[in-house]
Amino acid sequence: MNEGNGRTRIPVEVLDANYPRIIDLPPPPAAPRRRELWLPLILFLLTVVSTLVVGVEFGRSYAANQEPFSGDANLFAMMLLPFQHPSLLVLGIPFSFTLLAILFAHEMGHYVAARLHGIDVSYPYFIPAPNIFGTFGAFIRIRSPIGTRRALFDVGLAGPVVGFLIAAPALAFGVATSKIVPGAEQNAALVFGHPLLVRLFGALFHPNVDVTWLLLNPVGRAAWVGLFVTALNLLPVWQLDGGHIMYALTSSRHAKISLSVSLILLGLGIFTWHAWAAWGFILLILSLRFRHPPVWDRWQPLDPARRAWAAVALVIFLLCFTPWPAMTP
Repeated sequence: MNEGNGRTRIPVEVLDANYPRIIDLPPPPAAPRRRELWLPLILFLLTVVSTLVVGVEFGRSYAANQEPFSGDANLFAMMLLPFQHPSLLVLGIPFSFTLLAILFAHEMGHYVAARLHGIDVSYPYFIPAPNIFGTFGAFIRIRSPIGTRRALFDVGLAGPVVGFLIAAPALAFGVATSKIVPGAEQNAALVFGHPLLVRLFGALFHPNVDVTWLLLNPVGRAAWVGLFVTALNLLPVWQLDGGHIMYALTSSRHAKISLSVSLILLGLGIFTWHAWAAWGFILLILSLRFRHPPVWDRWQPLDPARRAWAAVALVIFLLCFTPWPAMTP
């Protein structure tokens, strides 16, 4: 635009391109809030107790050459037995400590990655539960905005990778030292599925043996739970770890991919494990109601190394996932 004096006014768009508007800049980092230790510690101790109680059944059944929760007894009645005979809690140590180590490694992977990027996060919160694993897992709270796609990617990826690095050797040990008991699943009230990594280790340590004949010891069963948790978290949906990774890779497609994965889980719930339908429904509602929060610098591309790690995350998911995690025989 000519101003009449031989000079041309610089277009506003050029100024905007060279000098970002204040609204596009991230806010100054807030002072980290105090991280209370008492609640995470109490929840952790309660989870130690709950996983010890469940671990008694895994230890007892392994010693008796049976699948866990075999026989006609009520599943939860079995869990009350250690309270009647506290000395039995010793049997629960291998399962409890292995599972807690995997969950702790997973959450500390998130924690360390977040702190390296200057993100304010809480200590890990463990969730005790009266279920067949003694816990609903653990989580950390992200208490400040995530600035870049690379930071989001690193935080989402670190947990599953570090947890897998603990779960995989534990599973190898569990499969290598497992008992071969033909027909062990016939009298079980609950039969656990066989992820690809279990089948690979079974073929390696016990060639020509049917994988259904392998009776995992408590360490191996805890590692199995670790694989299950890793697979769930790596689902590319909503704000799960896999959802964070997917958002960092392609934020524009995250919503559609989340909805698609939720619908696939609903379909799996019809044809395979019915609980997948519940997961799919919950994730579908969450994906529609609570979109993934944006990062401040959404234009920053991921470097080739991180894209390679995304492929590693996919491989880990395929090794850990099974369409039939648990079923009745």
